[in-house]
Amino acid sequence: MMKDYDIAILVVAAGRGSRAGAGLPKQYRPLAGRPLLAHTLSALLKIAADARVLTVIHPDDHGLYDDCLTSLDKVHAERLLVPVHGGETRQESVRAGLEALASSQFPPHIVLIQDGARPFPNEPLIVRACAAALDHGAAVPALLVIDTIKEVDEGGKIVATPARSALRAVQTPQAFRFDLILEAHRKAAEAGENGLTDDAAIAEWAGHAVHVFEGEIDNMKVTSAEDLAVAERRFLKDLLDVRTGQGYDVHAFGPGDHIWLGGLKVPHDHALVGHSDADVLAHAITDALLGAIGDGDIGSHFPPSDPKWKGAASEIFLAAAAEAVRARGGMIAHIDATVVCERPKIGPHREAIRESIAKIVQIPVDRVAIKATTSEHLGFTGREEGMASMALATVRLPL
Repeated sequence: MMKDYDIAILVVAAGRGSRAGAGLPKQYRPLAGRPLLAHTLSALLKIAADARVLTVIHPDDHGLYDDCLTSLDKVHAERLLVPVHGGETRQESVRAGLEALASSQFPPHIVLIQDGARPFPNEPLIVRACAAALDHGAAVPALLVIDTIKEVDEGGKIVATPARSALRAVQTPQAFRFDLILEAHRKAAEAGENGLTDDAAIAEWAGHAVHVFEGEIDNMKVTSAEDLAVAERRFLKDLLDVRTGQGYDVHAFGPGDHIWLGGLKVPHDHALVGHSDADVLAHAITDALLGAIGDGDIGSHFPPSDPKWKGAASEIFLAAAAEAVRARGGMIAHIDATVVCERPKIGPHREAIRESIAKIVQIPVDRVAIKATTSEHLGFTGREEGMASMALATVRLPL
């Protein structure tokens, strides 16, 4: 990246993504083990090491956004500016982001405006965007249109066939001199012009010529459920190092009225005894994840000799192991764990435990399997002196 100018990247992620179907807004849907938006932010932070990155989010999405950040490299995540709230339209959301940058002590010289649902930006594209903004003031990446385009009326009848040579498919990031696009957005808002669908259209409306530079064929925008599947396959093809780790843990029963299993509080007539909260299931899964990436065990990361972890919630350990996988650029493909005890009965709590674990490690619940068995009254579990858990974790890492 060039370093002789100040650049900000505004990531627009305040939409609802209704075309992707029911569920979370599309920018928070999981792709290869982490949210779609996390892939976009991670790529931009790696490519543009000197840029300020500001995300515009929906007011209701703070929890989702915070969860998204936990899947980023910590050093990269610390570079993100505090997110701002978007508006009812994309145009309002972009203007909110631009105003936040304008109110900073040092507004940027150029700004790149990127869709949060375009997770495949690369360095050549960003370099071209910055150069085009410097040279032209307003510029957009675009691709030649390959298919013949037809204009149709409301009845579906073709009324025109535009020449393909004059058509382009426009992408993001759209690149602007900051003062130019800020002024254009302000003028459009003052005039009540709120039907403009992208920032190039706003610059055009304000009287600025917009230059076109070369886009990237791989720079897809995720819009539909089918797009989500295509994007996930693209990410997975780079995660070809498939590994499995195992974990095992036991804890004795003691006085109490509940136990912790997978981060869930389960009523029981005894508690499990340990330095932390003695979550035997979370401990086994933590060791399985750490084993899969060859990174020691739970005791080496959270030693019981350290008073810091006395009584600690074991979901802290489990979340840290999941983060260690993501820090390697990997994903958790599956967790399969078994709880061994006579009591309490695990079946009534199974689904809640799965959901708890999935939330802690940030994977879909269908990638978590929890089983339970007794030891037929044999051994310490059979005598109800304690509980045991075994776990397998499959992870995918880049080669």
